[in-house]
Amino acid sequence: MSDLTIYLTGLGIGLSLIIAIGAQNAFVLRQGLRGSHVFPVVLTCALSDAILIVVGVTSFAKIAAWLPMVDPVMRYGGAAFLLWYGARNMRAAFTSSQALWIDGAAPREPLRPVLLTALALTWLNPHVYLDTVVLLGTISTQYAGQQFAFAAGAVSGSFLFFFALGYGAGRLRPLFAQPRAWRLLEGGIALVMWAIAVKLILSA
Repeated sequence: MSDLTIYLTGLGIGLSLIIAIGAQNAFVLRQGLRGSHVFPVVLTCALSDAILIVVGVTSFAKIAAWLPMVDPVMRYGGAAFLLWYGARNMRAAFTSSQALWIDGAAPREPLRPVLLTALALTWLNPHVYLDTVVLLGTISTQYAGQQFAFAAGAVSGSFLFFFALGYGAGRLRPLFAQPRAWRLLEGGIALVMWAIAVKLILSA
């Protein structure tokens, strides 16, 4: 099988895994709609995924043997964070009276907490490890000697998706100029966070 074919396979599988709505994607969508630190957020998410994909492709078997406690620690820690983050969004859904600022006149969120949230939603989410380290790592073992092409395809898919989501969200800004639409988005994000947290706890 050619490297190009394996690259395209990695690209397709990577996109199919990441495209599902999740905590990380919901946050990127929110930042894209707000036009707040879009580039650093999408770059942080894409680079984080790239690191995890490479680790999965090169070291999956060793990680599973060395760190058997990683799964429960990440599962419950990630669930706790998602419950807290969802509560924050739900509070905004009920109390916020602001619309999405389109003209850039509103003060933007500080970069540091935004990036810390993006990192937490990535590195504290066990589903990210399942998709990147475990699943992609397992699939890559089918391509002995050509894992680099597979990993490159999966990494490309991650960069393509996050940049498209972050910058494509801007086209929806007129819809979210209404306070009600923005509150519905915050409430929807909260429900996504809580659903993922409950699923993590129940699947233990």
